[in-house]
Amino acid sequence: MDKKFGHIDWYILLPVVGLMLFSIAFVYSASAPFAELKFGSKNTLFISHTIRIILGLITLVIFAKIDYHFWAKISKLILVIAIGLLAFVLFGGEEMKGASRWINLGFFKFQPSELAKFALVLHLSVLLARKQEVIKDFKNGMFPLLLWSGIVVFLILLQPNHSTAFIILLISIIMMFVGNVNLLHLGGLSIIGFGILGSYAVVAKYPMQRISAFLGMAKSSEIVQVFNYQLQQSLIALGNGGIFGLGPGQSRQAALFLPESYGDFIYSIIGEEYGFIGAAIIILVFVLILWRGMIVAKNAPDNLGYFLAFGIIITLSIYAFVNAGVNSGLLPTTGLPMPFISYGGTAVLFHAAAVGVLLNISAQAGVYYVEEPGIIPNVEQQEQQTLPSEEQ
Repeated sequence: MDKKFGHIDWYILLPVVGLMLFSIAFVYSASAPFAELKFGSKNTLFISHTIRIILGLITLVIFAKIDYHFWAKISKLILVIAIGLLAFVLFGGEEMKGASRWINLGFFKFQPSELAKFALVLHLSVLLARKQEVIKDFKNGMFPLLLWSGIVVFLILLQPNHSTAFIILLISIIMMFVGNVNLLHLGGLSIIGFGILGSYAVVAKYPMQRISAFLGMAKSSEIVQVFNYQLQQSLIALGNGGIFGLGPGQSRQAALFLPESYGDFIYSIIGEEYGFIGAAIIILVFVLILWRGMIVAKNAPDNLGYFLAFGIIITLSIYAFVNAGVNSGLLPTTGLPMPFISYGGTAVLFHAAAVGVLLNISAQAGVYYVEEPGIIPNVEQQEQQTLPSEEQ
């Protein structure tokens, strides 16, 4: 039986929209004490986040309506712009907490690494789709993928932003693996890549101090106390929550005990207020999104759709599960946000845009069937479309 074109996958859309809308309440509860102390009003960060969620939802809808093949035509341009912004931020960016990661636009702080990670996923998808016939060849197949990935990872490493650089390298390697590159090449270069990151971490000291504190191998108890403070407060929050939680708005750790309680550590505040059940539901929602995303990738009408859907869903999933792992003390502390939930501007918009692209692929994959094809392009027409001819 021929596939029927369908609507966007509601099993992706509804969970994502639900997470974004519930995040408004989560952020308000987690940020109110800090906002009142810093800005004189409990509502400051709440209002800011609400506006960004609304913009994110609008972005999601717009990107869901744009044929994902359009992005293939400009993938290289988008990635070049992202790399240019990563270079610019090293010299003209705003420095916070010893790192230069943001461009201050006055009304908005832009983080180029958020654009760069999805721009890289997009362009790697285009290259993988275009180069399947030569993908086993190192020079013509793998080298362009390695080159773009290396540039992005290197520039993010210089900010410095070690955790993001590590995760983007991991995503790139996974995409290359799924793209059928030569496993001997991939294995050797993976060892080299992670070896370079590890060596840099040793030289930079700060990442190694954080890891050694996490593993209990730090030479000084003062180092353990400094680097494990957030983790300790996060675990206290999760412990306070028990099975059923303290109730919405009843967090104790958000009262200036847990730094970044509304950002990277909002998951622990959810656990404190909604308990193990609430925290588990968040993870199950991401599992549902991951499952449906994999179905979209499997049923994508072409290789571009397959690689792009896979790249998007694996990026969102890694960020979500790493954030939950950090909050739960299973992984060393990193600065990675929880997608759709953590307070932020750039991350909210780009995560929403990525889901919009995934939803467009889902409609053309026909995973949520309808009787009439509507305005979705014909499969045969999609298969006849050719990717841009530029090689790298």
